[in-house]
Amino acid sequence: MPFFSKLRPLIMAGFFFSLVLSGVLSLSNISNAATPGAVTPVSGLSLTQGVRKTVLENGLTVLTKEVHTAPVVSVQVWYRVGSRNEKAGESGISHQLEHLMFKGTTERPVQFGRLFSALGSQFNAFTSYDETAYFGTVQRDKLQALLTLEADRMEGALVGSEQLTSEKRVVISELQGYENSPAYRLNRAVMRSAFPNRAYGLPVGGTKADVEKFTVQQVRDYYKTYYSPDNATLVITGDFATEPVLKNVQETFGKLAKRTSRAGGEINSKLGVSSSSPSSSSSPSSGKKSPIVLKEPGSAALLQAVYPLPDLNHPDVPAIDVMDAILTGGRSSQLYQALVESGLASSLSASPAELIEPGWYEINATAAPGQQLGKIASVLQQSLAQLQQQQVTEAELNRAKTQLQASFVLSNQDITSQATQLGYNQTVAGDYRYVERYLEAIAKVSAADVQRVAKTYLNPAKQTIGFFEPTQPDGKPGTSSGGSGRTVENFSPGKPVDPAELAKYLPPATSATASTTQPLAEQFTLKNGLRVFLLADHSVPTVNLSGQIDAGSEFDTNPKAGLSSLVATNLMNGTQTKNALTLAKTLEDRESAWDSMRVGKELVLVEMGYLLICRY
Repeated sequence: MPFFSKLRPLIMAGFFFSLVLSGVLSLSNISNAATPGAVTPVSGLSLTQGVRKTVLENGLTVLTKEVHTAPVVSVQVWYRVGSRNEKAGESGISHQLEHLMFKGTTERPVQFGRLFSALGSQFNAFTSYDETAYFGTVQRDKLQALLTLEADRMEGALVGSEQLTSEKRVVISELQGYENSPAYRLNRAVMRSAFPNRAYGLPVGGTKADVEKFTVQQVRDYYKTYYSPDNATLVITGDFATEPVLKNVQETFGKLAKRTSRAGGEINSKLGVSSSSPSSSSSPSSGKKSPIVLKEPGSAALLQAVYPLPDLNHPDVPAIDVMDAILTGGRSSQLYQALVESGLASSLSASPAELIEPGWYEINATAAPGQQLGKIASVLQQSLAQLQQQQVTEAELNRAKTQLQASFVLSNQDITSQATQLGYNQTVAGDYRYVERYLEAIAKVSAADVQRVAKTYLNPAKQTIGFFEPTQPDGKPGTSSGGSGRTVENFSPGKPVDPAELAKYLPPATSATASTTQPLAEQFTLKNGLRVFLLADHSVPTVNLSGQIDAGSEFDTNPKAGLSSLVATNLMNGTQTKNALTLAKTLEDRESAWDSMRVGKELVLVEMGYLLICRY
């Protein structure tokens, strides 16, 4: 599913960590992998262990988690406001305000991107349907400086005529860029049809017509309403000591006052308690709709189908996500086999968007050259009908549940990702511990549950489907359709600033925690010459493997340019003893993730896993 639902990452395939320890990088060693047994919850390996929740008197929720694997910290501020909160005529105002949050404050009238860069921070921000988030990762002695800057712009952001005029141009340029993507244009048409009376039906980035009309007072009022401590969550993860940091947070953020109260938008905090359902009055009307057809210049024929879903806290969500993994989770999945392996489609993706309000299930396919969208739609419907009529096998069920559980653990391997998971769950689900209950519920999903939710939610009468039929190649692949569901920023620092002027506004670097000694990797060499480096990390129950082989582009001759890249991308297409599907099933059953890339003269093999297997 996409970032804006539950941050489930893409699931790749992988192999045993033990292969490196034996010095044998041979995929034949896993050919006898058994079908995965019953999946058990991973609650014993809690993803929220060590998290401390503190609520300040002004309502600010603070989540802290010490992780001492590297001398860095991640600071994130999540506001419970997104395009869902926008009224008629305000489409895109959440995203517009996000841009203005980098234009400076009353105390620091300088581009905040320059201040973050001066601290050595990796930083960015995004706006989505239910939330707007700001994040930065710095060396641990810059933690207090980062907190100072975030507190400053929570209360004192400059929202003036000059700033708004400047950032309007930037946002409108972004929207025009999205328009280059046929996938974006198709998604916009389908979502407007599926949700004609809801903010979810409009792109998060907004519409050019509304953005052009924003006034300074309108944006200021929006800022004062939603950028209040009691509508925010501050997340800090990394190498720090909790008590002194919480004291600093109290001194920095505790002095900020609550602002205007907000009506509505409250959500339930317990899994299984739903405030609304897709059958409510805000959902698409009953009765099957005619397909939406866009005939415009483009590079490929596209299909998008949308089905209404319940909100994030609905008890059907775990079964829906298992259903999605069965349909599209990896090369062995049902829809991948029916559409991509059959040659009908060149690519396939699906996203259950489970949000504060009832969301949707989205299926996207790109037609292979010469294939008709009508045929793809027919095969798609046949595959969904089969899932509704016939229970999945235990092997399929357990593989899907394994993938879901592993993906959450594998996505929490760095402090930034851990902070993001905590911030999202607290903001959208209403409880940072949501992931624990969710994973326990995933383990209990049965084949009957999958069949039931398929019948309930993949109803052809509730489907909204769209076709993009290119009238002529335009030579423009376009940008990602991400502008529909989540903004992606590329900030410009603006005009050069005198370093001395910038230094006046830069908070001092101080340390709120004692230095910790970082472990060094163990080294040894196998008899066959393979060098091995081992570095223990017990913060998450995973093992990462990265192997480098001198087989990159440096060794390509002119007549064979690109050969190393071809070899790298072909590693998952089968071996002499097993075809691609058998290999995919074996790896997908093993709770691991695999990828390869070509960098310079080296072919780099990257593996994430083994979940629960090779912890040491």
